[in-house]
Amino acid sequence: MRKPPHNPRDLSRLDLDDILGTIDQEARQRFGQGKVADYIPSLAEVPRDRFGMALALLDGGVREVGDSRERFSIQSVSKVHTLTLALQAVGDELWQRVDREPSGDPFNSLIQLELEKGIPRNPFMNAGAIVVADVLLSSYEDAESTLLEFVRARSGNPEVGKDEALASSERESGYRNVALANFIRSYDNLRNAPQDVLDFYYLQCSLRMDCVDLARSAQYLADAGRCGGSGEQVTSAEDATRINAMMMTAGTYDAAGDFAFYVGLPAKSGVGGAIVAVVPHVMALCVWSPGLDEKGNSLLGRYALHRFTRMTGLSVF
Repeated sequence: MRKPPHNPRDLSRLDLDDILGTIDQEARQRFGQGKVADYIPSLAEVPRDRFGMALALLDGGVREVGDSRERFSIQSVSKVHTLTLALQAVGDELWQRVDREPSGDPFNSLIQLELEKGIPRNPFMNAGAIVVADVLLSSYEDAESTLLEFVRARSGNPEVGKDEALASSERESGYRNVALANFIRSYDNLRNAPQDVLDFYYLQCSLRMDCVDLARSAQYLADAGRCGGSGEQVTSAEDATRINAMMMTAGTYDAAGDFAFYVGLPAKSGVGGAIVAVVPHVMALCVWSPGLDEKGNSLLGRYALHRFTRMTGLSVF
């Protein structure tokens, strides 16, 4: 039976490299599981036999294994970064335009929008992220540069950028997102032209990072809003807590309850196969494997995080 650590901030009792090596070996034995996101043509070309994992500790140290330096499209994981910037820009005013409840419906559902008069259920559904994108376009003179500077600073990698081909692929196949944006606009919950909002949304989803970049980029959420390497206060401790809460309740699409049950960490997933998770006061971590389950979450990523919390006792429960 698993024993929780006496002091979860003390990692000296754990051989993290050995734990990651074990998880990597187990994950690779399961290659072939899951299905890549084929509704976006560029993502359909990504091979399933990839697995990487990285831990970003509060002291700036990194532990990694597998394909942790292979870049991929972060997709919906970017919604953590845009939510942070939106809260910095407008604070609690954001919650007048997007709710904070789990959806129980697929991430691109239109159903609840009509029932709830154009107010998305949460900022991690596509509809909610589109509203957040609209907030950023209205709040920053150059929202694209602001987002790029943010993720580059948080990851410590000045080469993080967008994949133009992937953004184009999403634009050409994003009929459901077009419907969402126009439906929200019909309720006066977009201030900018829907196409401008969608172009920014496709940009954020097309950002390419690796596991180390992505784990580092979320590390501030594990340390009350502070960046571990520089000590910079990226966001307030209260907002960091709120973002973690949103990740726990809505970060893994309509499987958040199941994810909390099996993993027990705030997390945000993307259909590119990445999952970022946070162990408060300890670390941020990222796992990537492109094969998805039926909900759109990385199948091996979920397995790896489940094994990690069981092997280390590092869970919020």
